[in-house]
Amino acid sequence: MTETITSRPVRTGTPEAPPALGGLGLFTVLLGAALPLVDFFIVNVALPTIGADLSAGEAVLELVVAGYGVAYAVLLVLGGRLGDLLGRRRLFLGGMAAFGLTSLACGLAPDAWSLVAARVAQGASAAAMLPQVLATIQATTTGPRRAKAMSLYGATAGLSMVAGQILGGVLVAADIAGTGWRSVFLVNVPVVLAGLFLAARAVPETRSARPEPVDVPGTFLLAASILTLLVPLTEGRAAGWPLWTWLSLAAFPFAAAAFYAVERRADRAGRTPLVPPSLFAIVSLRRGLLLIVPFSIGFSGFMFVIAVALQQGAGLGPVAAGLALAPLAVVFFLFSLAGPRLVARYGTRVVPTGAVLQGVGLALMTLAAWRSWPGLGLVELLPGAAVAGAGQALQLPVVLRLVLSEVPAERAGVGSGVMVTTQQSSLALGVATLGTLFLSLTPGMGMRDALVTTLLVQLAGVALTGLLSLRLPRTIA
Repeated sequence: MTETITSRPVRTGTPEAPPALGGLGLFTVLLGAALPLVDFFIVNVALPTIGADLSAGEAVLELVVAGYGVAYAVLLVLGGRLGDLLGRRRLFLGGMAAFGLTSLACGLAPDAWSLVAARVAQGASAAAMLPQVLATIQATTTGPRRAKAMSLYGATAGLSMVAGQILGGVLVAADIAGTGWRSVFLVNVPVVLAGLFLAARAVPETRSARPEPVDVPGTFLLAASILTLLVPLTEGRAAGWPLWTWLSLAAFPFAAAAFYAVERRADRAGRTPLVPPSLFAIVSLRRGLLLIVPFSIGFSGFMFVIAVALQQGAGLGPVAAGLALAPLAVVFFLFSLAGPRLVARYGTRVVPTGAVLQGVGLALMTLAAWRSWPGLGLVELLPGAAVAGAGQALQLPVVLRLVLSEVPAERAGVGSGVMVTTQQSSLALGVATLGTLFLSLTPGMGMRDALVTTLLVQLAGVALTGLLSLRLPRTIA
């Protein structure tokens, strides 16, 4: 296949050369990448305020988080395929516009169930927008420029997840014009308007020259697989683990097996399925995705648990709870900037080094929680958060860059959709598993011991990440 790219004419020595993604265009697509990730985490510190204002119970509040995450995860691969088919810039603009409208609906929601519905729609909008970011980078950059762009994407992704939680605390406490928690959603509207203006001017259109039609059976079976796993895990504890949760979990392996069988049959028949099994023959993609799973589960689970523990256990307000993670965000950003140079010199050996640093940082935070509770805050968490931030910065941007490094340009949308779906499903799974563990242990053990136990479980996940990183290819194509 060949890649077709259209945009305003640019001055080059060869008129047929595709336009490169300029600095403003890269900034714009990275802004689009930041928005969905910020919004996955921005509600963590706002949930107590939302619950009090809308008289929402715990199960409904979990749907505010889970509804967004599940809709987002279910539709990401489809969003990537539609970008290949209809044009990535077009899907990026449409998804961003829809994200702004659904953010407005979230901010104006009159009751809890309206908020849940708006969050589901917001997640679907994000799924249309985000895959186009990576696909556009893949299609419009090469060599060192692509390496730099992918490193910046990884840095943006990690920083957005931490910054979202900090921003949520600041906005809730600021109570701008009496909006309270609503400002965590309304803040997206002016950002989206600016993003649409910039994207229309600076982002080139790209699409596959011979795009495949949408794989309808694969789309439905992938959705069934993700839904039967994530919905019962996120809602089961709050709902009291009714029969439907166990039936859903029992159906998951059958749905996943049916999805794989349908995709393999389509792949062997020469069609392009939603998730081509042949794509996993690429070693860098396969091993990178395997590492993303425990990393993302631990990351999102930690962010959710620490937000609840600091507010409900340590008695911190939303600003203090958010700012307690500021050292992690600052150090993550600084080490992310150094990442490309370190990778150029040491290859992917920086990833297991990062896992060791993250483990040390997490151990320091666990020790701080055990010794200082309930006086846990910025000062007590600072050493561990800083070291953990450095470790995470040496892992996430590098692995995200590695996963797509050998994916053919004509499958850029499919490859980016698969990667982001893996990441997003794992983020949702982290809240469901580590969050459920923490909330289930708290009544019997007390919040301090529940927090320490959950952090130790996450530490085991970091050890797994470190072991998996030893199997990564030594260099990045």
